[in-house]
Amino acid sequence: MSIENTSNPPQIDFNTPAQKRLRKVRALKDKLATMGIAFGGISVIIAILLIFFYLLYEVAPLFQSAQIEKWKVNEQQIEDYAAPGTGKTLYLAMEEQAEIGLRVSDSGEVIFFNVRTGETIQKQQIKLPAGSRIESHAVISEAQHLFALGFSNGEALVLKHDYKSTYPNGVRLITPSIKYPVGEAPIKVGDKPLKLLSVSHNEESWNFVGGDETGLQQTQLTVEENMMTGEVDVSSETDTLPSFNLKAQDLLLFPDRRWLMIAGKSKLAVVDLKAQGGPQTTQVLEVTKGEITSFQMLLGGNAVLIGDSNGKISQWFLVRDEATDWKLTRIREFEGGESPIVDMAIEHRRKGFASLDADGTLRLFNTTAARKSLTETITQTIADRIAYAPRSNALLLEQNGVMSLWAIHNEHPDISWSALWEKVWYEGYEEPEFIWQSSAANNDFEPKYSLMPLAFGTLKAAFYAMLLGTPLAICGAIYTAYFMVPAMRRKVKPFIELMEALPTVILGFLAGLWLAPFMEDQLAGIFVTILLVPIAIVAFGFVWAQVPNRIRFLIPEGWDAALLVPVVILATLFSLSVADGIEVLMFGGDMRLWISNEVGIPYDQRNALVVGIAMGFAVIPTIFSITEDAIFAVPKHLSYGSLALGATPWQTLTRVVLPTASPGIFSALMIGMGRAVGETMIVLMATGNTPIMDMNIFEGMRTLAANIAVEMPESEVGSTHYRILFLAAFVLFLFTFVVNTLAELVRQHLRKKYGSL
Repeated sequence: MSIENTSNPPQIDFNTPAQKRLRKVRALKDKLATMGIAFGGISVIIAILLIFFYLLYEVAPLFQSAQIEKWKVNEQQIEDYAAPGTGKTLYLAMEEQAEIGLRVSDSGEVIFFNVRTGETIQKQQIKLPAGSRIESHAVISEAQHLFALGFSNGEALVLKHDYKSTYPNGVRLITPSIKYPVGEAPIKVGDKPLKLLSVSHNEESWNFVGGDETGLQQTQLTVEENMMTGEVDVSSETDTLPSFNLKAQDLLLFPDRRWLMIAGKSKLAVVDLKAQGGPQTTQVLEVTKGEITSFQMLLGGNAVLIGDSNGKISQWFLVRDEATDWKLTRIREFEGGESPIVDMAIEHRRKGFASLDADGTLRLFNTTAARKSLTETITQTIADRIAYAPRSNALLLEQNGVMSLWAIHNEHPDISWSALWEKVWYEGYEEPEFIWQSSAANNDFEPKYSLMPLAFGTLKAAFYAMLLGTPLAICGAIYTAYFMVPAMRRKVKPFIELMEALPTVILGFLAGLWLAPFMEDQLAGIFVTILLVPIAIVAFGFVWAQVPNRIRFLIPEGWDAALLVPVVILATLFSLSVADGIEVLMFGGDMRLWISNEVGIPYDQRNALVVGIAMGFAVIPTIFSITEDAIFAVPKHLSYGSLALGATPWQTLTRVVLPTASPGIFSALMIGMGRAVGETMIVLMATGNTPIMDMNIFEGMRTLAANIAVEMPESEVGSTHYRILFLAAFVLFLFTFVVNTLAELVRQHLRKKYGSL
């Protein structure tokens, strides 16, 4: 028998060609994997940065200041030129393309001219009544090109400057003309010279208010067209207005033809022309410490602008008070200079205006945004007047009989921090409010771009979704990971995670078309179910614990939780069946009407409760899966050690397992909240999309994401509305970034705190 020598064990050669090739292949794979992972991570970071900078690129123009410069043709500034025609300018305007200007003088000349060169295109002489002269003019509507002239014999003439575009030989030709909407014959307004005049109209009637500082008269003109013959019948009615104890210097008649504003030296009288018993003065206000130098009506005919000798400009409009009376109220003031206001030009399509003061400084303002977007000195001496082009891209300045044309770049003046995030006092509202209303049916609409209702709706939807989904998801994950037997866990966990694959558009469809009507009909049953199902589960657990062991042991260990399924179903059916009786007993047979009428809480069919249930169902799988993995990944030796030291399973769970898994649980909550904040289809289809700020669970809302989905298709590319929607996306992006950053900091803190367990 031989003894084997073990002092020299066999040597393994690690440098064989095969081993070398294996190591090289492995090193290559490691390097490729490292490069691939690094490339993927860097690509994700670059993609996020590109999204960030693209959103910033689209949003940045909203906050750019306006610019003004002399109009250029072929990169050359055009020269100033003498005002065409004779006499003093009464009215100055431009057409749509800012190519043709209109000048009306006190001699009755109506001159159309090239605003680039000053060349006269067309000249007309208004036929003045015999022995009369032009005493005043009134702008009726800049958007409709309507104005009126008042004569010394008490008559007024309404004119409209019109422009027709044709394209002979492919070149645009604009042909101007003057029209007479109520006829070429002047309208008799009163028996006094019309040193003051204001005109308003609708489709069938015209109102003229005119006179001088000693008294005013009103003429109502009705135009009726015979539908059969086409003949036009004009009838008028004139009456003298009572004395208003104010030396009038200017008039403004609102488009509703009820309210007349009379400006004096420093005071303003508000006259109700349709008051019971006849026209009467409702207010006399001192509107400035100096003298009123400019008195204009803002686009829409609801607000007036007052410029004074101190360089101050204020906006006023009528507000209904608690006694249902209308009071003219100072809404806001605009920061100007110290020189008197010479003239103001109102934008034709936006709530903005330009002011020119005595030292030649031009300022551009927007009333809604309370924003001054430009301050620029454009002349060194006192100018006469300014006129806006309809597109607000050009400004015509007249100074000592010399005209100059200026180009304006002011794309988004109606956006400011206050317009986006603070309460704004909009025209027609009784107080400042947060309002989102981006469009309307008329051109005089005041856009309301407050993002507060949308941000509030986003957080409201996320809050109710998390309120429902978080307890169910976390408690379900705790039981599944810590108490459930492995065989059952292998069936339950994949089933719940499969819920995440359900398209949210399906959930939104079901929530809007089935769940919302069902909850409206079974509102009492929903609340009874919320109360009785937990009680039924606890009661069944207590009863099951008292059942003899020989019966309990018929169910395999760990599978007794499956018995809760029929318990929940039966408890829900029982709750819905008894809800009708409870509703009759406590709520008069209709809980929804009782909530609305007795408690005073509005109820919308598509509300936050519907969203909470539907969106909670969507976020439960995300929170459940991550939480369950975090709890299941807690090392078993921690649990075994705690149990071995005498702790109960519940104590071990609350004091060892949950603290150790807390970073993962917190991450699950943050990811679930991110999912709820960014959700689009469910809130789009189940909320009613009403941008209101109300925590009422029975009211709807509109979220930032849903608003983008609803309005982006109808927004004009490059418009203010379009960029505001990108701003909403940018806000969502920043919110997610900030929340995730804070969540990571908290998660790292929890990991450091409980990582030593």
